Amino acid sequence: MSIWRVLLVLLGAALTFAPVHAAEKTVTVTGEATVGVAPDTAIIRIGVSSQEKTAREAGEANARQMTSVLAAIKASGIAERDIQTSRLSLQPQYDPNKGGTPRLTGFQANNQVTVRIRDIDSLPTVLDRAIGAGANEMSGIEFVVSEQSKLLDQARDDAIVDARRKAELYAKAAGAKLGHVVSISEEGPAPPQPRPMQAMRAGAVPVAPGEQTLRAIVSVSYELTP
Repeated sequence: MSIWRVLLVLLGAALTFAPVHAAEKTVTVTGEATVGVAPDTAIIRIGVSSQEKTAREAGEANARQMTSVLAAIKASGIAERDIQTSRLSLQPQYDPNKGGTPRLTGFQANNQVTVRIRDIDSLPTVLDRAIGAGANEMSGIEFVVSEQSKLLDQARDDAIVDARRKAELYAKAAGAKLGHVVSISEEGPAPPQPRPMQAMRAGAVPVAPGEQTLRAIVSVSYELTP
């Protein structure tokens, strides 16, 4: 008997006696949970816009006013590391003339800083002092949760519980029992959803930080057993 015939006989015997496993039965469900948390940090973009006849005058007037604004912000307890220049510009201003060439009327200087306020309760005070010192331009305010990942852990635990509850319902309906976890995957974090709360007020500046909803979504596969 040739070597090839011997190998074919052995292979056939192996296939004959190899155990045949039934296809693994699983159920895959999505678990979801949320947790509400008040923002603990605010980020504002605030600055000074100055307009004068010459570029030099506009720049100097803006620098004087912005120096006072920065001093007021720092006096409110904001550290140097939390203040960053985000916009600085000097642009000519023209008088639109539909019948001819536009006429130069002066120059506008803009200086804006991004300020991170770690003590959110001091936000109204920071705004009041900055405006009182001459800030006349504000392009945005953002409320954030600084420790989102840690706070999401609670939602993740609850999402796993929600997934198991759903899986047990499906297993019971199918006349099976829930076995071991086969796989777990988490969807990307959804952007925090703001929820309105009572506004803070200090002086003339009302501020409503609201509450943000953090959401965790997981997909879990479980083994089904008879």
